[in-house]
Amino acid sequence: MTSHPIRPNLANTAPFADALSGFPGLPTIAPSFVTAPHRAVARAWRRTTDAGWPMRYRARLWVSDSLAVILSVAGASFFPLTPSQSIPTVGPFDWMIPLLVISAWLIALSANRTRDVRITGTGLTEYRRVVQATALTFGLLAIAFQALDVHQARGFFVVVLVSGLSGLLIERWGWRTWLARRRAAGDYLSSAIIVGSRSDVEYVIEQIRRNPNAGYRVDGVAIDDTHGGTVVSNSQRIRVVAGLADVAIAARTMDVDAVVVAGQPNSDDHFIKELAWQLEGTHAELVLASRLADVAGPRIHFRPVEGLPLVHVELPQYEGGKHLVKRVFDASVSAVAIVVLLPLFIAIAIVVRQDSPGPVLFSQQRVGRNGRTFRMFKFRSMVVDAEAKLDALRAANEGSGALFKLKNDPRVTRIGHFLRKYSLDELPQLWNVLVGDMSLVGPRPPLETEVEEYERHVRRRLFIKPGLTGMWQVNGRSDLDWEESVRLDLYYVENWSLTGDLLILWRTARVVLQPTGAY
Repeated sequence: MTSHPIRPNLANTAPFADALSGFPGLPTIAPSFVTAPHRAVARAWRRTTDAGWPMRYRARLWVSDSLAVILSVAGASFFPLTPSQSIPTVGPFDWMIPLLVISAWLIALSANRTRDVRITGTGLTEYRRVVQATALTFGLLAIAFQALDVHQARGFFVVVLVSGLSGLLIERWGWRTWLARRRAAGDYLSSAIIVGSRSDVEYVIEQIRRNPNAGYRVDGVAIDDTHGGTVVSNSQRIRVVAGLADVAIAARTMDVDAVVVAGQPNSDDHFIKELAWQLEGTHAELVLASRLADVAGPRIHFRPVEGLPLVHVELPQYEGGKHLVKRVFDASVSAVAIVVLLPLFIAIAIVVRQDSPGPVLFSQQRVGRNGRTFRMFKFRSMVVDAEAKLDALRAANEGSGALFKLKNDPRVTRIGHFLRKYSLDELPQLWNVLVGDMSLVGPRPPLETEVEEYERHVRRRLFIKPGLTGMWQVNGRSDLDWEESVRLDLYYVENWSLTGDLLILWRTARVVLQPTGAY
């Protein structure tokens, strides 16, 4: 095995040098003079500061989980369930049921690994595990209380279940929001080395850069081509710290938290297995990054067979009961929303009519599911002859692909800028959702001229109904380039779920209140 030299990890010396810089009169230790004992001190310093965040974060989750559970149980124990019911007196044995519920609930949350740092901060797995742990707790306790004929616990159970689960989900969302802000600022990240071919490494680095909630900070790369000193991804230069033969040595020297293998690095079929052996004795975890980028977790199933670990990928389904549930949900929510928002509709209509001459509503032919066309409605945000002026503005197009976008579009009216910024011009599409032309969540509804330019794979966007909102709405809107917009839409088409739709609707509300990429 050929050994490749490892460049010195200057990042390891930074915490130690920063620590000494706070004391006047002490010299700054130059990286070239840092000896092995100094590196050990630097590693110890980093383990207690930067790399110690998982333990601190889990401790915070444990405290907040405990508070949510205890407060819900205490509230149901000491407050009457009905106005006519008096506050119950507490006897010496009345503490047993609340204490049993609290203990069992907290044990279930820990046993179901709801605080695993690999799932906290991103995706739905964290919420799903909290719900599963809660369901397991109350299911087992209900069976036990039924067997013991403890009837007075029934009303108590309902109150604790609703209030406690709501409290847990809310506090987890609060911590997730806080963690996202910290990670966006470069904190609470796990250091990582990315391993693989140059193209695969660049792809993974770009995805980590786009998604700080992945939780990694790339400190170096190990590639099969060691002639280049850095790898460039979107103007970000990451240094090459080793060749493929010396990944484990680099991980141990740099004291990283993870080694991420991108694709199959070389022709050696045993590379990953041997790398796993070499990483034994370090605290670094081995992570495999698959190019199955557009396949969501619920569609992936692992089936271990001796000597042959199999990964099953479910094919997407575009018919069936799941889509019927989606249609019922769309119709119900859109009907309620139209009734509730009717005063707002009237107010916007009056303002649009007074702002510029022309109709209140703008309708346009769009392409829906399976290529069927329909008329989509919006509040008019442009001058009446906007489409006639389009050809004169095409040379100034700032969009990409089949999209036409112009930040300072002269056709937009004064009130139109406001309506577009907060997506209020889209509200009449609730009618399109109600009658079944659109869905609340889905791909962006395209124009016929756009569909004519679609490549074959892009036409998969038409497999389901377009949406009032979607992945494009909550990930940058008009700031997205064409390729990223297509990638997000195709990801949604093949991986959508009702839970995911609820999450997108929630994120849409936040984006509307804090608009970005809307023009």
